[in-house]
Amino acid sequence: MAHIIEIKDFNAPELDVYARLSEKQLLNRDNPAEAMFIAESPKVIERALHAEYEPVSLLVETKHIETQAKDILARCGDIPVYTAPFDVLTQLTGFQLTRGMLCAMRRRSLPSVEEVCRGKHRIAVLEDVVNPTNVGAIFRSAAALGMDAVLLTPNCSNPLYRRSIRVSMGTVFQIPWTFLPENGIQILHALGFQTAAMALTEDSVSIEDQRLAAEEKLAIFLGTEGDGLAASTIVDCDYTVRIPMAHGVDSLNVAAASAVAFWQLRVRQKG
Repeated sequence: MAHIIEIKDFNAPELDVYARLSEKQLLNRDNPAEAMFIAESPKVIERALHAEYEPVSLLVETKHIETQAKDILARCGDIPVYTAPFDVLTQLTGFQLTRGMLCAMRRRSLPSVEEVCRGKHRIAVLEDVVNPTNVGAIFRSAAALGMDAVLLTPNCSNPLYRRSIRVSMGTVFQIPWTFLPENGIQILHALGFQTAAMALTEDSVSIEDQRLAAEEKLAIFLGTEGDGLAASTIVDCDYTVRIPMAHGVDSLNVAAASAVAFWQLRVRQKG
C-alpha cells in the first residue's frame, strides 16, 4: 500500500527530484544506478509501469488520490506519495501538472544497437536532434506509423527527459531505442540495413521512389533542427531522400518530416 504524505515543507530533500534537480542531475552520468526520470500524467505513468520501469515516489494532487490516481497507486506498492492541492504543487514544481500527477522512476541500462535492431525492418535514426519536444514528437510518430525502433546519436536530447516523455505520450516506453555510436551507419550496414538520409540534395530521390518501399530493412536518418544531417552522413547513406514540396516551401520541421517519412516508408502489408 502506498504511503501518503501531505507536503508541509517545500524544502524537504525528498522533494528535490520534483522541484530542484535538473534533467542532467536526474540523468546522473556519474552514478547511473541512481539515475531517474519523471513521468507526467496517468496515461504516461501507466505506460511506464507496463514497461516495467520501477517507481520511486509519486507527487499527486490531493483530489486525485481516490480517483484517477487510485489504480496507479495500487500498482506502485509501498512507495512515498507526496500530496497537496493543485496550487501548492504548481508552486513547488514551477509548472502546472498534467492531470495532477508526477512519478519519479529509475532509469535502466540501455540495450545494444544489435539488440534493438534484431528482427526489425524499419528503424528511425535521429542525428543531433536537440529539442526534447521534437524528440518526443518523433517517438510518437514512430510508434504510430510503423517504425520498429529508434536510434539516437549521443548529442540528441535524451528521450527520458520529462518534456520528451510527455510529448511522446509515453510511447518512449513502448518502442525500443538506444544510442548509436559514431560508426553507426557501418553498424547498420553490417546488420543488413539499407540507409536513407532525409535531405535536400541535387541527387535526392522522391520519398515515393518504389525502391525505398521495396527494401526489406531500411534505416531512415533525420537531422538536427536547422542544419539537417551532416554532409558525411548523407554521403555514407545508400539513398538521399526528399519529400516533394509545394508553394516554394523548402523543408518541414524535423518532427513533421518524420511523420511523413514514417508513413510513406513503412512496411506495407501484402495482398
